[in-house]
Amino acid sequence: MADSQQALLVIDVQRELFRKPVPIYRGDELLANILTLVKKAHAAGVPVIYVQHESKAGLIRGSEGWQLHPKLKPLKKDVLIEKSHPSALEGTGLAEQLALRKVKRLVVTGLVTHRCVRATSLDALARGFDVVLVTDAHSNYHAKAAHVVSEWNEKLKAAGVRGVAAAAVRF
Repeated sequence: MADSQQALLVIDVQRELFRKPVPIYRGDELLANILTLVKKAHAAGVPVIYVQHESKAGLIRGSEGWQLHPKLKPLKKDVLIEKSHPSALEGTGLAEQLALRKVKRLVVTGLVTHRCVRATSLDALARGFDVVLVTDAHSNYHAKAAHVVSEWNEKLKAAGVRGVAAAAVRF
């Protein structure tokens, strides 16, 4: 598939989520894998889209906790999307940004597995996108986080999402 037909989606990797009482499962690995994918995408000319969730329950737009994790440093050419629903495609300009770039395949990463990563992946699939979930580049802060990641990797695969490890992603 041509590079222009793909995009890397980085969902809700925001500061506040790294400050929960239960830490992000494999948080350092998550960030390292996402940073590697961003570097690969930039090198291949693939759009990188960062999504930030907003809610009155802690992720207040503009607040310090709402900001992207400090290790993420979007370039001017990267796209920033704000959302208030679990799916990054609901009530945002993401669908228009993808159409503008003729994106057919979404490579999905981010937080949290069982909410926004799940919702965005399923919504994108329902809208006809080829969805690739990077199985070791999404996570959560659930008490049984490893189980949640494994469970949703399998459930999303059963729904038609392709699962690929970060090291195997090619743009």
